[in-house]
Amino acid sequence: MVKTMSATTVIKNKPSSILDLELKSEKSFTEKMVKPILFFSATFSIIIVFFQIFFFFQQASGAFAEVSLWDFITGTSWRPVEQQTYGAVPLIVGTFVTTLGAMIITVPIGILTAIYIAELAPRKLKKILKFIVELLSGIPSVVYGYFGLIVLTNWIRIIFDRPTGQSWLAGSIILSIMALPTVISVSVNALNAVPVEYKEAALGMGANRWEAISKVILPSAFSGITTAIILGTGRAIGETMAVLMVTGNTTIIPSPITNIFSPVRTITAALGIEIPETAIGGTHYTMLFALVIVLYVIIIVINSIAEFLSNKFNKKRDPKYLRKKKKKKPILSLQKSKIISRLNKKIFYSIFLHIFVFGLLLSWSNIWLALIGTIILFLIIKFYKRIPNKVQEKIAFGLIFSAVLMVFTTLIIVIGFVIIKGIPVISWKFLLSYPRDLGRDGGIFPAIVGSLYLVGGAVLFAVPLGIASGLYLAEYTKPNKFNRLIRMSIDNLNGTPSIVFGLFGFIVFCILTGWGKTLLAGQLTLALMILPTIIRTTEQSILSVPLDIREGSYALGANKWYTVKKIVIPSAIPGIITGTILGMGRAIGETAPIMFTAVVFNLRRLPNSPLSPVMALPYHLFLLSTTVPGGQENAYGTALVLFVLVLILYGMATLFQSKIEKHSEKHFILR
Repeated sequence: MVKTMSATTVIKNKPSSILDLELKSEKSFTEKMVKPILFFSATFSIIIVFFQIFFFFQQASGAFAEVSLWDFITGTSWRPVEQQTYGAVPLIVGTFVTTLGAMIITVPIGILTAIYIAELAPRKLKKILKFIVELLSGIPSVVYGYFGLIVLTNWIRIIFDRPTGQSWLAGSIILSIMALPTVISVSVNALNAVPVEYKEAALGMGANRWEAISKVILPSAFSGITTAIILGTGRAIGETMAVLMVTGNTTIIPSPITNIFSPVRTITAALGIEIPETAIGGTHYTMLFALVIVLYVIIIVINSIAEFLSNKFNKKRDPKYLRKKKKKKPILSLQKSKIISRLNKKIFYSIFLHIFVFGLLLSWSNIWLALIGTIILFLIIKFYKRIPNKVQEKIAFGLIFSAVLMVFTTLIIVIGFVIIKGIPVISWKFLLSYPRDLGRDGGIFPAIVGSLYLVGGAVLFAVPLGIASGLYLAEYTKPNKFNRLIRMSIDNLNGTPSIVFGLFGFIVFCILTGWGKTLLAGQLTLALMILPTIIRTTEQSILSVPLDIREGSYALGANKWYTVKKIVIPSAIPGIITGTILGMGRAIGETAPIMFTAVVFNLRRLPNSPLSPVMALPYHLFLLSTTVPGGQENAYGTALVLFVLVLILYGMATLFQSKIEKHSEKHFILR
């Protein structure tokens, strides 16, 4: 059982003489030193962002000595080996079309599922659905990619009678599944943040449940839902391994552009494929880092827009802001206000555009057919208002239940595939022996140990720094521009694609230090990647500690640091542990950060020092499924072992989170 410590209990249990000595020592030295130390920890994120930008520009500094910037931006041929041409357009188009296709699928399903979780699901079912969403987010990208390579591409090939199923359609479907948890989670938070009085007022004035949701709750949560869509887009753009495995990796522009069965290559896939095979310092190498800068700028812009909308959304939830708006104009009325009317129009026109694009994609060979189909759908939506309210509600709820069923079915298919194919391979020999014949035979023991070493070292480096940063943000900051810069840097790190962390670790820990591919380089790279997660969860855990506990400690004579050390941190430990476990779950499933910094494929011994290379489960799975002929059987077993490890970590995090919520509810009732 998680227990919140009482300040009176902690302090009164000590003899007064010992307490006086402790308080004096705290005041004399520690109290003065702790804030600068915590401040440095928090500003570390700014330093990392600065050095990322600096090193990427440094590596790309010679990119345009032989190739002009204009040719790079507008060139339609990326043939660095055969023709020495470096036009980025095919890669940018490949990134754009796969992401667009993913969001066309993700946005309606994600928002409808979020509506069900936030507004319609029973309380017990909400917890189950939340766990399902978290489980979807926890499945490693290489497992999604493996499922897409083995199952999804075959479905596309057979159903549509194509030579190959590896296409941007396959990439979009896989990315849509991977972006769903982000869109659902953030949208649920936005819907839950709408004051319950809004819904109660609408129902009290005669509206049915769907009218209350569509005309009051959704418009009120519009900014938060928009933030969810933008963050989901950033998640899709930054993915590497899954799209690398299913899109065909051909650097062409689809012809016509709406040909969803055309193979493509994204920016992240190009980086993942080409950098390991490129000579350092050459033209090809520098042009790849020019692509890194393009990707980094795109992600920063997306994160900045999401941060702006999130701040705007939070401002609208501020009671002071609401009181000011209320004086000028009533916030809620069942009759449409101008604000709600404009929002509904925006939603309506965005749906129309959504349908047009979707129709265009489905009818890539006949634009006129797509246009006619879109007009028909437009008329259906236009005359939807004339349908009786009860019928509208049934239609809407039917769509919502269908979306939830699709999410649940997707999880069953992916997990079922991994379990059914993987269980026959699992044995003690497979788990505890070394690989033979390029991984076709033998076991995966070095890969399991290597993954645990990588994650353990990453946690060892990231946890102290993350806790110190979260503590500073929660306890020692005041609203000012510099602290906003710290938070913005942390958010940018959190939204940075994993392959960017891998390239940063490659430059700093492998090249500049001269270590090469080593366990230590991989641990430090993963530590930087999971640092924002630990900072955010630590901050939220500390902020959730009740204020009266701090006040009780101060009233008994304790200073700030003594209170934080003895009262606040012990009370926040369960939340901090939850954040650490989530970070471990993310780190153990990542491939892109370690493929440049730490891992090799076939290693018949365990690492004997931090400066030795290692094997790891995600990279082993990736190469077995894409490079080694006849390695499919062991790939199934590797995928299952990796999935079980991630499932254990996320299950532990969910258990801790559940205990925290139960304790918070109990504390609220007692108060």
